[in-house]
Amino acid sequence: MNERQAISEPARRRLSGFFAYAAGFGRCRVALVTAALMSMHGCATLPDAEGEMAVAPVPQVEFEGAQGPVPAATSAAILDQLEAQGAASDVLQKHLAYEQAANADSPLVLGNKLTLLQNGPATYQAMFAAIRQAKDHINLETYIFDDDEVGQQFADLLLARQAAGVQVNLIHDGVGAIRTPKAFFDRLRDGGIRVLEFNPLNPLAGSQKAWRLNHRDHRKQLVIDGRIAFTGGVNISDSYSSSPPGRDAEGERDPGAGWRDTHIRIEGPVVAEFQKLFLATWARQKGEPLAAHNYFPELKAQGDEIVRVIGSTPDDPQNLIYLTLISAISHAEREVHLTIAYFAPDPQLLKALTDAAQRGVEVKLVLPSHTDSWAIFHLGRSHYTELLRGGVKIYERRGAVMHAKTACIDGVWSTIGSTNLDWRSFLHNDEINAVILGRDFAAQMKAMFAADLAESDAIALEQWRRRSLLLRLKEQAARIGAYWL
Repeated sequence: MNERQAISEPARRRLSGFFAYAAGFGRCRVALVTAALMSMHGCATLPDAEGEMAVAPVPQVEFEGAQGPVPAATSAAILDQLEAQGAASDVLQKHLAYEQAANADSPLVLGNKLTLLQNGPATYQAMFAAIRQAKDHINLETYIFDDDEVGQQFADLLLARQAAGVQVNLIHDGVGAIRTPKAFFDRLRDGGIRVLEFNPLNPLAGSQKAWRLNHRDHRKQLVIDGRIAFTGGVNISDSYSSSPPGRDAEGERDPGAGWRDTHIRIEGPVVAEFQKLFLATWARQKGEPLAAHNYFPELKAQGDEIVRVIGSTPDDPQNLIYLTLISAISHAEREVHLTIAYFAPDPQLLKALTDAAQRGVEVKLVLPSHTDSWAIFHLGRSHYTELLRGGVKIYERRGAVMHAKTACIDGVWSTIGSTNLDWRSFLHNDEINAVILGRDFAAQMKAMFAADLAESDAIALEQWRRRSLLLRLKEQAARIGAYWL
C-alpha cells in the first residue's frame, strides 16, 4: 500500500455520500475534494522562519542524560572536549547552539546508541527481533498498516506477544489504513491489543470536537518496553518488502525491485521522548485508558550520540520540525544533502536552499525519478528551474520509488523521520523526526547519500529547459492545489 495510492473498492463500500465521492479520487486528492469543507477551520500557515532565526543562539548549550538535565559544568566540559578536536568541532558546536535556539522545548539528549536501517527488509528484521524480545509493552504508531503478507506478519507477532502478557497498543491513521478491512483490526482487538484509529473518516466515529479529514497521523514509530525506539519513513506494507536494485553483500548486482527508504533504531535515554509523543497522541485522540505498565523505565546511557526528538502537529503554535530544518540549512557552512520522497517546497525553503548555494555551500538534492503521486512529483519539478539557477544540484533516483526523508548538513547535523518537504507534512500532518548531532553518525549518513547519488541521474539546467510542453502543463496543474496536496 503506497502512501498516496488510490482508495480501494472495499473502502468505498464502507463510505457513503460525500465519502464515496471523495474516495474515488485517491488519497492525495481527498484533500482537494474537501478543500472547501476544510476552509471552515481556517488555513494554517508556515512560521516566519527568518523572524524566528533572528533570535541569537543560546550562549550555553544544555544537555539531558539518563538522570535528567546535565549540570552546566558537565555541559561545558563536553563542549570543551569538542573544541579540543579542531575546526570540525566548531561547526558542530555552532549547529548545537542553533539547534537549541530553534527548539528549546525538546531536549538534546546524550548517551544514545543508533543503528541506521536502509530499506524495508532490514527495518522489518530489526523490528521483528525487538518485538519478540518485548517483556512489558509495545507501542506502535503507523500511517499505513496493510492487510498483506507483511501486515499479517506484524499482526501475528503482535498477537503472540499480547498472548504472552505483553501489552500492545496500536495507533493507525484513518486514511493511511483505509484499504485495510475492519476485520483485520477487529482480530487485533479480540486478541487484547488496544487499537486506536486516528481521525476516522466517519465524523461520527471519532472523539474530536472538530472533524478534520485533512489532519492525518503520518508518524512511524515503534517503542519497545520504553527502552528501544524505531522511526523513519517505512510503513507496514508489502511495498517495502524488497530493496531497490543495487549491490548485495557480496557486491553482486541485485535485480530485485523495491522502495528506497530509511529508518533508525535507537536505544538510550532519548527513547523516553518517543514514548511521551505516543502517549500524548493517544490522549489527544481520547483512546481508551491504557493498562498500567512500565512506560518510563529507568534508562541508562547506551552510546555516545546526541539526539533530539521533535514531534509536530497542525495545532502547534509553530512547526518545530520546519523551523529546525530551515535553521540548519540557513546556518550551513559546507554542505546540505537532502534525500526526500515528496518535495514541494514553500518560498522560505526555496530561499534557504538557494541562499546556501549562493554563499558557496554544496547543496544537493536526491529526489524521485518516479513516484506514487503524480501531483507532488510534478509540483516539485515545477521548482527545478529556480533551484538550478540558484546553484542547487538536483539528482533523480533511478530504479526505485524514493521514499526516504533524510538530511545531512555539514557532516555533523542529521535527521531521519516521517517528514517530507511539502506543505502537507508541515501544515496538515502529525510528524516525527529524530535529529542527531555528531560526526560519527553523520559519516554513515554521508556514505548512504553517496550510494544514492551513484544510483541517480543529474538534472542539468539546459536539459531541463528543453523539457516537453506536456511536462510543463502537468507542473502548472499541480501548482493549483499545492497547499492541499
